Amino acid sequence: MSPIARKRLAAIREFSDLGSGFRIAALDLEIRGAGNLLGGQQSGHIEAVGFDMYTKLLEETIRELKGEEIEDDRRAAVNLKLNLRIDETYITDMNQRLAAYRRMASVRTVAEVDALIAELSDRYGHIPESVIDLGEYARIRVTADRIGLDTLDREGQSVVFRFRQDAKLDPVWLLKMVQNRADLTLLPPAVLKLDMTKPVGPPTEPKSVTPPPPGKLKPKSEQPGQGRYIKTAKPVDVPGRESWWATRATAGDVTGGFSRQEVLAELPPDPRAPGGVFERVRQVLDEVARGLTTG
Repeated sequence: MSPIARKRLAAIREFSDLGSGFRIAALDLEIRGAGNLLGGQQSGHIEAVGFDMYTKLLEETIRELKGEEIEDDRRAAVNLKLNLRIDETYITDMNQRLAAYRRMASVRTVAEVDALIAELSDRYGHIPESVIDLGEYARIRVTADRIGLDTLDREGQSVVFRFRQDAKLDPVWLLKMVQNRADLTLLPPAVLKLDMTKPVGPPTEPKSVTPPPPGKLKPKSEQPGQGRYIKTAKPVDVPGRESWWATRATAGDVTGGFSRQEVLAELPPDPRAPGGVFERVRQVLDEVARGLTTG
């Protein structure tokens, strides 16, 4: 046991009375080099990580020394390219609106999301569509955390699911999913790609899929294809809109937003519509989750 750990245990033994939490925390800050806790100058570890993170690390260390189980607090990075917000007309006070954002970001179960939505409805009235979208996003993120996703990114009409290295994947289940769905592609080492332009049903032709390797997954930096040119499908002109060349040729001055991809990009449909991004992503996440519980 390190000298710092012994000093911290001695502090816990000394200050065991009710209400001694602050004294223990202050002594621990002194032991680990936090500097002047109540003054204008800070140094050491607390300055590097911030007070909130420092107290969180302190709590985890104390629980670890007590032999308690520490929960995995890693969160999936979810980016569905949606404008998620709480309307100012719904929660007019900025502090209350920020508090609602923080609570929505900290939920860890679907039940907590539902309870928060019900509480907002009770306090502020009928839930607007923007808050409903925010709740759907929170439910997706909670499920992504549970199954061990590292990132979930929307790229045009595709959604890419990247699993963490230590995710408890069932290769057989993933292989079965991909073979039974025309809209899913399995990429090594453990990446699922959802093509929302394709149907959810089984493919017309059998797929040849290589399952991800068991055990520890490769870091993202070692994944094949990164840093290389990848040929993409030729964009199709949107019906009822001028072609890319016509738009660009008649624009006059060169300004931003005139790349072929930007000109031909379709406006995002309602994410909560049947077959929309929320429904399609939830279907994949729920299917993977069922495999984790049975695998």
